[in-house]
Amino acid sequence: MKLRLQADADFNQRIVAGVLRLEPAIDLLSSNESSLAGRPDPEVLTYCAEEQRTLLTHDQRTMPHHFATFLAQSSSPGVMIVPQLMPIGEAVHEIYRAWADSEAEDWVDSIRRLPL
Repeated sequence: MKLRLQADADFNQRIVAGVLRLEPAIDLLSSNESSLAGRPDPEVLTYCAEEQRTLLTHDQRTMPHHFATFLAQSSSPGVMIVPQLMPIGEAVHEIYRAWADSEAEDWVDSIRRLPL
């Protein structure tokens, strides 16, 4: 099964738009579409697990800790960290490449930083 992606609340919407423009078949929701804005990281991880969506985030500071705590109690479809300073075009292509070259099962219980 292909990756289903969920953008975190602070995720750059220009990246989301670029990914969907590059490949409209990618199942990628913005935080607005999922009503995640303002929700704490543990709730976001729970939502992603329930919906089987790999989380796209820029949060390299706190998300790894919350992810480790979450994994102690549950399984996750994974987290993809996109560095905040990565150029938008590069981020778009890296997310596309991750989607094209992997399956959802490859990301289960993993947290990875782009570029892969």
